[in-house]
Amino acid sequence: MDGNRTIDPSCRDRPPVAIDIISQLDIFGIILYSVLTFMAVVSMLVYIEECWYIYRKVPSHKKSAIIWVNGAAPVIATMSCLGMWIPRATMFTDMTSACYFAIVVFKFLVLMIEEVGGDEAFLRRAGKNKLRISTGPCCCCCPCLPHVNITRRSLFLLKLGSFQFAVLKIAFTILSIILWTNGNFDIADMAITGAAIWINPGVGVLTIIALWPVAIMFMHLRITLRSLKIIPKYAMYQLVLVLSQLQSAIINILAMNGTIACTPPYSSQARGYLMSQQLLILEMFIITLVTRLLYRRQYDPLPDDENDDEHTKMVIPADKSDIA
Repeated sequence: MDGNRTIDPSCRDRPPVAIDIISQLDIFGIILYSVLTFMAVVSMLVYIEECWYIYRKVPSHKKSAIIWVNGAAPVIATMSCLGMWIPRATMFTDMTSACYFAIVVFKFLVLMIEEVGGDEAFLRRAGKNKLRISTGPCCCCCPCLPHVNITRRSLFLLKLGSFQFAVLKIAFTILSIILWTNGNFDIADMAITGAAIWINPGVGVLTIIALWPVAIMFMHLRITLRSLKIIPKYAMYQLVLVLSQLQSAIINILAMNGTIACTPPYSSQARGYLMSQQLLILEMFIITLVTRLLYRRQYDPLPDDENDDEHTKMVIPADKSDIA
């Protein structure tokens, strides 16, 4: 007894195994799980077909980045589907999705540079100008920050800022799994002595640092790459980030606080994970179809003209005398 209420023992149990879910599905549950599974499968099939198209039609220097970026939504949808059917594997499916997206953050930065023509073409077009670094998510409220010269060193630092997230996120994920096997890591354990309270904020800081170079590069290439639909591509990338990270985090926090009710055989936390996964499957399915329209096309090189109007808009001039 908890006060005047009797708590169902299953609300304190581990998430159910897959066979228990299948045996307890009613007609609505069968239809829901079937439709969501179908969406996840279609998302992956669409992605595979798109990879085949990109492999045959897209210039070699862009293939890797485009394939990685396009895979964000299908991979998250597939992992969410696996987590929906096998709730006890949720931690691993979420970690897999998060590791993949960490690589996508870096690959999207590379993609924007490759759309211009690569490192050399970017430096040639913008070498006499400066980058404005007062952009989100780190410094959007700091317009007084100085502009930075566009050099090989600054370009390397931008890439390094995103690349560190891809490497360290995977490293922290492996560490979390190792600690979990030893009983030291629990996502729901927010005690100061738990590993999760130290690892998760650290990963959050790394995420913000990684998103900053991508935002800087996008702000200075959005006009130049407008004909290549870089703005809707960036919007889809941001949408995947918000839905897979922020939305899931909000739902999981509500579940851990007991705001989401326990529904046997799911505990409050397991039901929160289930809701998050089902929403992600639907959302990633839609994003997969939209990104297919954006990326499945012929990739013509940008005109290599340093004096065109696009070039003058691509970056912030070094000083006002450059405009005069």
